[in-house]
Amino acid sequence: MRPVLRLLPLPFSIALCLPALADDKPESWALCPIQDPVPVFEDAPQANASANTEQGRAARAAQDTTVQGDKLGGTDQSLEYSGNVALVRGDQFLGADNLKYDQESDTYAADGHVRYQDAGIRIVAESARGDQNADRHQIDNVQYQLVERRGNGGADRIDMTGPQGKLYHSTYSTCDPDDRRWELRAHRIDVDTESGWGVARGATVRLGHVPVLYVPYFKFPVDDQRHTGLLYPAIAKSGRNGFDYRQPIYLNLAPNYDATLYPRWMSARGPSLGAEFRYLYRGGKGTLRGNYMPKDDLLEERTHEDDFNPAINPDPDDSRGMFNYSGYHNISQYWQARANLIWFSDSRYTEDFSNTLIGLSAASTTSTIGVYGVGKGWNAGIMADAWQLTDFTSSEFSLPYNRLPRAYLNWEKPLSKWFSAGVYAEGVRFQHNRRPDGTRLDFKPYISMPLQGASWFVTPTLAWRYTDYKLEPALARSLAITRAASELGIPAGSVTDAMLAPYYEENPTRSLPIGSLDAGLFFDRETEIRGENFLQTLEPRLFYLNVPYRNQDAIPVFDTRAFTFSWGQMFRDNRYSGPDRQADANQLTLALTSRWLRQTDGFEKLALSFGQIRYFDDSLVTLPREAPTEKGKSAWVADATFAPNDRWKLGAAYQWDPKIRKQDLASLRIRYLTGDDGVINLGYRYRRDLLEQADFSFLYPISPSWSVVGRYYHSFDDNKLLEAIGGVQWDSCCLAVRAVVRRYVRNREGEMNNSFQVEFVLKGLGSAGQDTERTLRRGILGYYRDDLYLVPPSNTTPDPDDDPNVPDVTL
Repeated sequence: MRPVLRLLPLPFSIALCLPALADDKPESWALCPIQDPVPVFEDAPQANASANTEQGRAARAAQDTTVQGDKLGGTDQSLEYSGNVALVRGDQFLGADNLKYDQESDTYAADGHVRYQDAGIRIVAESARGDQNADRHQIDNVQYQLVERRGNGGADRIDMTGPQGKLYHSTYSTCDPDDRRWELRAHRIDVDTESGWGVARGATVRLGHVPVLYVPYFKFPVDDQRHTGLLYPAIAKSGRNGFDYRQPIYLNLAPNYDATLYPRWMSARGPSLGAEFRYLYRGGKGTLRGNYMPKDDLLEERTHEDDFNPAINPDPDDSRGMFNYSGYHNISQYWQARANLIWFSDSRYTEDFSNTLIGLSAASTTSTIGVYGVGKGWNAGIMADAWQLTDFTSSEFSLPYNRLPRAYLNWEKPLSKWFSAGVYAEGVRFQHNRRPDGTRLDFKPYISMPLQGASWFVTPTLAWRYTDYKLEPALARSLAITRAASELGIPAGSVTDAMLAPYYEENPTRSLPIGSLDAGLFFDRETEIRGENFLQTLEPRLFYLNVPYRNQDAIPVFDTRAFTFSWGQMFRDNRYSGPDRQADANQLTLALTSRWLRQTDGFEKLALSFGQIRYFDDSLVTLPREAPTEKGKSAWVADATFAPNDRWKLGAAYQWDPKIRKQDLASLRIRYLTGDDGVINLGYRYRRDLLEQADFSFLYPISPSWSVVGRYYHSFDDNKLLEAIGGVQWDSCCLAVRAVVRRYVRNREGEMNNSFQVEFVLKGLGSAGQDTERTLRRGILGYYRDDLYLVPPSNTTPDPDDDPNVPDVTL
């Protein structure tokens, strides 16, 4: 006889209760013992992770339970198994020394080395008994270990009735049982797997043997469903904010949208309320963020400063806030609508609410909305953007033009084996609150002949650029006055209306051809360095550009800037970023690159590049107040990277201008990887008449558990510290502590702010304190080793983590 038994649903009462409090951050368990608290049962079937999926559980439910034992006794109604009793259903295993089963009442009792295992949990217990008809079970003296994620603990007794269970005197920790750095204990936990909630009574968090937090009653989720409740608070102290406490409150509104409230209190400034609303549906998603502060005491403090100017500062009695929306909607396979809208209450908001240098360097922010399409060989869009001032020292006159709207099209297609053709087209309506408006149409068709072989390429290209403008009379008049004063050699105030006629144009146009030839060779050879085989390449390249001169003084400058001279600029057909200026050119770029690539894995040990532009004629097209580019040679551009081994990497860039016999740019980058997770970075940046800075940062392990972190970011121009970070980290198998002291520039006047951040990370449960990890990851390239393979973050332009348009300055 082989009775069919339902195995105990233990994972739903234990594996999903206390561990459900764990956060989503990836943890390192490198310092943990190899031996599991509850070792694998050798007589149990091999379990795999797929068994815990919805499909795996459904397959398990359809299987029968087999029962085996060394000896079978009892009667037909009451079966008694003894000696190596094993019940198996799919990946589930229940073992015991003795098992009694009454078929008539459908009750059972197991004792003696009771063991349970599946893909999610392993359990040892003293005894187990239950009534399967009533779906009631009791397990005594339980010890458990999670399988899919680290965690272990125990309970004196577990009582279960259907989906509801009670755990008495239960514990949970990710630490080894012999070294309990932290542990969560509860007098009783009630679990309802059907509703997805658990209630802990008399819960205590202990660090070592010391209780640090006692909660008489709290409710928490026990599954992957989202539930309304409190999230971990953020606590900090700084010179600007004083004591800073933020308590997130999560609201689960529906399966596809939710919200989070961020009530915050800063002892030096007052209360504020932030909020975030997220939604998701099949065709898109979006996020709305906002913050409101009824009164900011920081503004009142500024009124007592000697140089306080009420004209450029917010009123101390005014409320402050921001709003941000970002989202998209998929219209079709090829088209998508996107928006990123941002609004600040005043021009000092990003400075006062940001904790990074980004809040100081961003002088403006932009809101964008549009519909964008992409397909094979084409992309297009129609959009609008508007700018808002975020630098109180500037005026709205300095803001870029709003583009209301802008439409563009890029199209390219091979015409035959030898030729390909394309077109770039753009139409924009420019609007500004302080300057006259205008409209621009830019049309640039081109045809190219890409020829290439295994070791060479030649690509001649011929383009035609036509640009048409429609200007408001005020703008046309302003440009005419400037042109007349320049050509007649008189002050602008002396220009009369009679003088303007030859220069006045409301519909200026520009039309000109653009010809270029891009060619290169590729040579390689095998070589050996200290017993390692490398592939050495030699890659000469030339780029010839010819564009005739057209006088463009009648054309306004809406959205065009000069590119910073760099390696990439030597191969562009225009040294300006927009169509308001098309540079005339008769020039040849000569460049050479050589690389040493390790044959075994393609590792680049050394790369050298240098190049220069030869200007055969003066380039006369300029932006206002820009000098023409004279005939002759450009600055030499050189770039080098060298990796002596897999731990060291050195990089340098250098530009030398032979005309003035001075360097235009110099930068040095040094990185050293120490240990398994340590890193040391040294950087130096110099650009003539603009900046000179040094940046030193490190994460240095002193021992497997202790490490020190730091950053020193300094500007030589004004001999001023920009940011300094110093801290210490202690790590163990299941507990980590980070303490960081930070000093950084807090506003555009150069005043400094001091802050102290402490974070306790209970691995597998969560963290308490300020998010020091964010501060260190931003300041130390390579704080996570994976970051080394990303583009280094800029110190002067926003990135996804530090953009003043998004989270950190708002909530």
